[in-house]
Amino acid sequence: MAETSIGTPEQLRDPNYTPALHKAIPLGIQHVLAMFVSNVTPAIIVAGAAGFGFGSNSPDFPELLYLIQMSMLFAGLATLLQTVTLGPVGAALPIVQGTSFAFLPIMIPLVAGKGVDALAALFGGVLIGGLFHAFLGLFIGKIRFALPPLVTGLVVTMIGLALVKVGIQYSAGGVPAIGTPEYGSLLNWSAALVVVVVTLGLKFFARGMLSVSAVLVGLAVGYVYALMVGMVTFEAIGNSWSRASAFALPVPFKYGFEFSLAAIIGFCLMSFVSAIETVGDVSGITKGGAGREATDKEIEGATYADGFGTALAGMFGGFPNTSFSQNVGLIAMTGVMSRHVVTCGALFLILCGLVPKVGAIIRTVPIEVLGGGVIVMFGMVVAAGISMLSDVDWNRRNMVIFAISLSIGLGLQLEPGAVQHLPDTLRILMTSGLLPAALIAIVLNLILPEELAEESTEEVSGGMAGHGSGSLPHE
Repeated sequence: MAETSIGTPEQLRDPNYTPALHKAIPLGIQHVLAMFVSNVTPAIIVAGAAGFGFGSNSPDFPELLYLIQMSMLFAGLATLLQTVTLGPVGAALPIVQGTSFAFLPIMIPLVAGKGVDALAALFGGVLIGGLFHAFLGLFIGKIRFALPPLVTGLVVTMIGLALVKVGIQYSAGGVPAIGTPEYGSLLNWSAALVVVVVTLGLKFFARGMLSVSAVLVGLAVGYVYALMVGMVTFEAIGNSWSRASAFALPVPFKYGFEFSLAAIIGFCLMSFVSAIETVGDVSGITKGGAGREATDKEIEGATYADGFGTALAGMFGGFPNTSFSQNVGLIAMTGVMSRHVVTCGALFLILCGLVPKVGAIIRTVPIEVLGGGVIVMFGMVVAAGISMLSDVDWNRRNMVIFAISLSIGLGLQLEPGAVQHLPDTLRILMTSGLLPAALIAIVLNLILPEELAEESTEEVSGGMAGHGSGSLPHE
């Protein structure tokens, strides 16, 4: 529902309208609250995979604080590129940027168990991948044909399926606890379930901002529960707070810079998917907020900002950025299309990123509490992918493409040892599962004939061929 006290209906649909500051700032912070948890979660997951995350007792654990700080800082800077623009870079629309989940299945195999030493190659890949992403802005409209809902829906579903294991591991106590009696204890699971229950309760029974920021509120309640049962202490919070500085600037190439073919190929290929996701978000904003189609200039500018924002982040220890879909929904809910409102949110994110004490509090959140939020978030990624797949015309041809792509991609993800004899670069790309699935789907979609005979899939479908047509009629 539009908040008419902020401006006239015409003003609310205008991206260039500037509401009064005392109204714009709370609306901007509301955008940050809606994306905050999703934005810092990838840094926590990558650190955990590398071996210096929560519960690791690694001497490099303080590096997690820096990664969280960079996630906030460069989400804010990338958002500023979108709202304020810099020449052709930016859409001049209320687009909120944040750290992308889409690249996690690429990043996790790159850093798995290698500690801080793996970050040089990782951020080298982020930098090169970001520049390639910006390059896609030159012809983004011409490659959309290669990524229909069959491909994008499969990729998003695969991203979610690659990550759901993380939520269960975190909820049970985290990877370092595996094999100990505490792993999977009732106490650990109780903290995660508190978060899940509160999040679901707010999603279904609350309205407005409480519903939009349900995961954040759920984590806050879970944090209070963890304090009550002794999973985290005020002493630990105080120590973390006191050890963190009040202000710190980012350090260029803090972890070094290394060219890794696996990282560069992985990030560049995933840029295609991220770019198409941004096109969808830009279209969603202009349709939901202004009732019109996005212009070519807006789509190109948004893609440039995606890419250059990611490249800039890679130079300082930040992760790939992309437009955040939950904020598109928030614009539709509030009816406020002003890009300057989102600029206020971007400035708030930058401020948080320059104050390490914010990250110091975040890193005291027990891994089990975060697990509850991750279960919900990554489950929603899978659901979003399935929602995209509902737009597919499920004829025999598309069923075969989906079946082969999913079978090979998910199979390699579940059994990485099957390709242990491949060169390291190829092995890392294959065991992500995501890239082989996406490439197979894209290639088959481009080369296979449009129709298959009805009987051609019956012998392998076990009587479960299905007859759904999505939202498209059979031809």
